[in-house]
Amino acid sequence: MTARTPARAPSRTLRAPSWLPVDGYVLALLGTVGLAALLPASGAAAHVAEGAATGAVAFLFFLYGARLSTREALDGLKHWRLHLTVLGSTFLLFPLLGLAARGLVPTVLTPQLYSGFLFLCLVPSTIQSSIAFTSIARGNVPAAICAGSFSSLAGIVLTPLLAALLLGNSAGGLSADALLEIVLQLLVPFLAGQFLRRWVGGFLVRHKKVLGHVDRGSILLVVYTAFSQGMVAGIWYLVTPARLGLLLAVEAVLLAAMLTLTWYGSRRLGFDRADRIAIQFAGSKKSLAAGLPMASVLFGPQASLAVLPLMLFHQMQLMVCAVLAKRRAHDGTGPGGTASAATAGETDAARTGGTDGAPSVGRITPLTTPR
Repeated sequence: MTARTPARAPSRTLRAPSWLPVDGYVLALLGTVGLAALLPASGAAAHVAEGAATGAVAFLFFLYGARLSTREALDGLKHWRLHLTVLGSTFLLFPLLGLAARGLVPTVLTPQLYSGFLFLCLVPSTIQSSIAFTSIARGNVPAAICAGSFSSLAGIVLTPLLAALLLGNSAGGLSADALLEIVLQLLVPFLAGQFLRRWVGGFLVRHKKVLGHVDRGSILLVVYTAFSQGMVAGIWYLVTPARLGLLLAVEAVLLAAMLTLTWYGSRRLGFDRADRIAIQFAGSKKSLAAGLPMASVLFGPQASLAVLPLMLFHQMQLMVCAVLAKRRAHDGTGPGGTASAATAGETDAARTGGTDGAPSVGRITPLTTPR
């Protein structure tokens, strides 16, 4: 007789619940904020950090341009009603709700936090997480890919213009120097990436994992520089835990409103269920990866408070949409019927690879570079 192998004891490793995604990248961002609080760059080190952050922003937008498939964007124009709906949600509904929140100043939000909250409402939608959640919910994945790409492209122009129009002096206004800085740091690198895509596209695909680390590291450098400037200037003494709690509550209401408006509004517009899922997840999100470097250009030393609402909203949208995407996947027999066979096939294909250098999107966590 052979000796019986003793049963292995069940693992007691503590893990976060599957319905509560903890974005590792947000933890890295919080760690960077903590480092800036303890060891802020000042003096000569601050000048070096600012120069490196400026170069990092330009490099980020070069990568964004090089990753955006022009052919994919042109093919997506066939579904123009869906893309206009997502763009309207991102650059019209969000800003209107942000302007409505002005009545919360100064009782609920300080003027500085409100500027950051309104800036949050102006940045483009995500690409990567919109695709991921649309895939999980069995929605129209190609539409989510194109909608996120169009939003990012439009945001390079619309976000600075809306910020200058609605935020005024808080975002530097529309001075010639500000416009020149925006063009040189954001638009020119993006266009250069588009122009060089045919030559560098293959390299980006082959080294997407390494470039992903460079991508995320560049954003961490931007965050460290912005929060260091805030610490040196004493801006963070203006924020109390009670104000942060109120900010979270306001952002929760904003997210709930956008999820509701995109879902029921798209039904009133006659979209089928698969399209409504893509509209909801692409039209209710904001891009941390695009917003952070834009804020560093638009707000300068005030960027640390300007990006705080966006950082909090980013993690909130991941947590809420993870739960919602699973519910949509199990509720396929609701209004509008189940996803079509074609959409289901596209969903399965999307799980094997992303776009714009994104990794596989078949799982919720951990999501890498947020877009």
